[in-house]
Amino acid sequence: MADINAKPSAMDRVEETTIAAILGTMTLLTFANVVARYGFNSNIFYALELTVFLFAWLVLLGASYAVKKTMHLGVDVIANMAPTSVQRVMALFVVVICIIYALLLLKGGWDYWAPYANLQPTSGRWFPTGFTENVRGQGWYETQDIPIPGFMRWLEGAFNDGDAYEKMPKVVPYLVMPLSALLLVIRFVQAAQRVLQGHQTLLIVSHEAEDDVAEAAAKMKD
Repeated sequence: MADINAKPSAMDRVEETTIAAILGTMTLLTFANVVARYGFNSNIFYALELTVFLFAWLVLLGASYAVKKTMHLGVDVIANMAPTSVQRVMALFVVVICIIYALLLLKGGWDYWAPYANLQPTSGRWFPTGFTENVRGQGWYETQDIPIPGFMRWLEGAFNDGDAYEKMPKVVPYLVMPLSALLLVIRFVQAAQRVLQGHQTLLIVSHEAEDDVAEAAAKMKD
């Protein structure tokens, strides 16, 4: 199991800060919209759509981070009954299935996002066999309500032939699909390495977490 008490790495801090910023932005945006609606009979017109996209980023990025920290929930009754050598074999079997699943997500995420970036989706039904040709780029597609911030104006030259966007292009919010799937692949490969090295026997949160909670509670009482 990964050591949750280890000193956070620079990558850990980046991921944690990103997730916290997304959650904080969602909370503030929703609160501001409620105040605007019931206090001033107004509305932040892009609040709903932006919150939905932020929630998707929160969940998808959080999923890979939870794999890294073995925070996903699961049933470990059978695994705990088996000897350590069998647990390792079971964990390797599970992580291989997870890698395959993450690769499928990566293909699907890329194929969905690529046209918005004027790139080609992959060919093949399950696994990529190449890239599909003659697919029209959709870099000009915009979100429904979210305004484009000034620092993203460079996207107009990159994806829209220099034409101005009225709203944020879809290439931005949908980027999380291939990005999060790629992070999942990396995290599961790292988990497989830890299992092979004998540092980890479960991909889910174990009862060790209960001990950590009890220890933290005891320290708080002291």
